[in-house]
Amino acid sequence: MKHSWNIILPLAAVLGILSSKPANSQINSKPNIIIIYTDDQGYGDVGALNPDAKFLTPNMDKIANEGVIFTDGHSSDAVCTPSRYSLLTGRYSWRTSLKKGVLDADGPSLIEEGRMTIASLLQENGYNTAMIGKWHLQMEFAGTLGKDRDWSVPFEEGPIDHGFDYFYGIPASMNYGILTYLENDRVLDPPVLWTKKKDVSDPRSFQNHVNPNDYRMTPPYVDEVGEGGGWVEVAPSFNDELVLETLTSHAVEYINNAAVESKDGKPFFLYLPLTSPHLPHSTHPDFRGLSECGNYGDFMQETDFRVGQILDALDANDIANNTLVIFSSDNGAETNYTYHQKVYNHYSNLNFKGGKRDIYEGGHRVPYLMRWPDKIKPGSQVDIAVSQTDYLATVAAIVGVTLPDNAGEDSYDLLPLMLGKSTASDVRGAVIHHSVTGHFAIRDGKWKLNMLRGSGGSLQPVFVETKSGEPIYELYNMEVDPGEMNNLFDQYPEVVKQLTAKITKIISNGRSTPGAPQDFVKSDWPQLTWMKVE
Repeated sequence: MKHSWNIILPLAAVLGILSSKPANSQINSKPNIIIIYTDDQGYGDVGALNPDAKFLTPNMDKIANEGVIFTDGHSSDAVCTPSRYSLLTGRYSWRTSLKKGVLDADGPSLIEEGRMTIASLLQENGYNTAMIGKWHLQMEFAGTLGKDRDWSVPFEEGPIDHGFDYFYGIPASMNYGILTYLENDRVLDPPVLWTKKKDVSDPRSFQNHVNPNDYRMTPPYVDEVGEGGGWVEVAPSFNDELVLETLTSHAVEYINNAAVESKDGKPFFLYLPLTSPHLPHSTHPDFRGLSECGNYGDFMQETDFRVGQILDALDANDIANNTLVIFSSDNGAETNYTYHQKVYNHYSNLNFKGGKRDIYEGGHRVPYLMRWPDKIKPGSQVDIAVSQTDYLATVAAIVGVTLPDNAGEDSYDLLPLMLGKSTASDVRGAVIHHSVTGHFAIRDGKWKLNMLRGSGGSLQPVFVETKSGEPIYELYNMEVDPGEMNNLFDQYPEVVKQLTAKITKIISNGRSTPGAPQDFVKSDWPQLTWMKVE
């Protein structure tokens, strides 16, 4: 593996270019805010973060080079649903009933009624708010799977019930759930047909190197469920290879319309959770064969093109300077990252251990980029560990709002770091990581303590060999060992004791930020091997 740990060298930082305050700056006005959230994109899947990437990401690089790179930025979890909950609410998802895993498409929303989200905060402070993309926090549809469905009935507990004025998108992931487009609280095309994973072959696959996850949900569809499981409700008009194009075109249209009001003093917030590069890698035909990393690389290049369409829309409407663009991913790369390493020499997880679902860095250290030309100096870099839970408090600071005790319990204000007004490590407290199996890690400064429980079968922690049920603890010095290769647990018992006490307090208090203790769901929590919650 040839990568160096001196991994960040933004172009703007090298050239020392440009002032951070354009002549037409509107510094005193509230900015438009766009969060672009990719799905299963690893840290090494951005050219600005990985010069050896086997596909091109000029638009993601543009955000990085013209803004700030958080080199130690993390999703709150190593899988989809919990990360999305935390991004919107500023609260760790394991404080809810979801102690591990992800949710389905249909069911009660994980976001509790009345809980503040970034959208509701901004909605209450004069913003137009919209979500375009993948929800995956559950919403309730009339009827049950395969029975008495009534798609004409408005669904409940979707984005417009949690602070968004407008919603266009899909319910959950593209490999299960319900495949159709939704607008506000309505199903646009009833998903009355059925589909399931279909094997496809990448013509550039190498002999003896078969991609283990090469499938599609593409048409044709069938009228009735066939043999076996895995069947998904799908609308006749739904085409998986057109989803990115469809979502982006709606986002561009929204920006074009919202830009008019934003120039008159009513800014907008757009949350754009894309469906890529999550499986299936359903690349648009226009992008096939463009990369040096098979279908995955092609899909990533399409994703980058869609990001560029968003940036172009800001330029076309002359609102780029006072628009904060946040770019990140919900977790690390899918497990087929090992296939891409072996066949294409592409490292989605860079030199970090693990990928999606893991407690190790590859599971949750993700691209974490921000651009705001009026405020953020090009080529900036922050090396302090931060979390996507911090978006809420940061947005609140931008619009001048103090969060109440019962909101953003795990959210820290990153504005001083973004603007280069502080480099202090105490701007942010300890960061908690969480895996698909519900296991924890705590990161505090240079130290990271992984707290695992060997449980056999599908719950066996990756890379750990242990007897069933036996607790495993791993301590790493992330300054010198970001690849988590040298376990120092036995050498620093006092550090282990301090970190254990800190994570215990963070869990027990219902918050990691200063403020009054908050209630949380305490039941069914076997992963807390070192403590009891009462």
